[in-house]
Amino acid sequence: RSAPREAHWLGALRSPGLLALLGAFLFVGIALGSITVAAVSYADDHGGDAVYGWLMAGIGLGALLGGVVYGARRWAGAPERRLRVLVALLAVCYLPLMLAPGPVAMTALATLAGVFLAPCIACAFVLVDRHAPAGTVTEAFSWLVTTFTVGASVGTGLAGPVVEWGGAARGFAVPGAAGAAALVVLLATGRVLAATGRGGVVAVSSENDPNRAVEPRFSSGDRA
Repeated sequence: RSAPREAHWLGALRSPGLLALLGAFLFVGIALGSITVAAVSYADDHGGDAVYGWLMAGIGLGALLGGVVYGARRWAGAPERRLRVLVALLAVCYLPLMLAPGPVAMTALATLAGVFLAPCIACAFVLVDRHAPAGTVTEAFSWLVTTFTVGASVGTGLAGPVVEWGGAARGFAVPGAAGAAALVVLLATGRVLAATGRGGVVAVSSENDPNRAVEPRFSSGDRA
């Protein structure tokens, strides 16, 4: 049964819309991974580990606030358009980090940089649910998380040489560039993402679930 399971796992990638999302979120992951490296370099010059901790806490707080505000209302309109706006705002909010001001101001900028991360991820999951082939929703969610994580690892590797070459300020340019690249992918694949996909079909997959439970998915009333 290993071959059928592998085919089922890869079957989620049959969707062009899902592939477009994976391409975009590879760059979103790169943005997040590169911030951590640039923040280490900044902290080394501005007070050490405590400053690094405040920067990471700021990004986490921003993501929490953004997620709470975003999830507190229902959003009208096409989610693919909303995702483009959110990714654009995410990229723009990374740019002020290049100013590399004092630790207090930098923590505030880090908080701002994190605000649109959670909304981007929430909106992306709704689109994954729309575009995953029937019977592969769980696998599609896993592909998005995996791609995001791989991107974070790539971003860590990319930011290191940039920081060595130009310092923390140049290192913080990497997240902005990666966010812009994610937006370019979304713009270039707008027609694909606008396609209905499988139309929200709820499928039963015995391959995933021997008990033949209904496949998990977002409901039509989800806020994201």
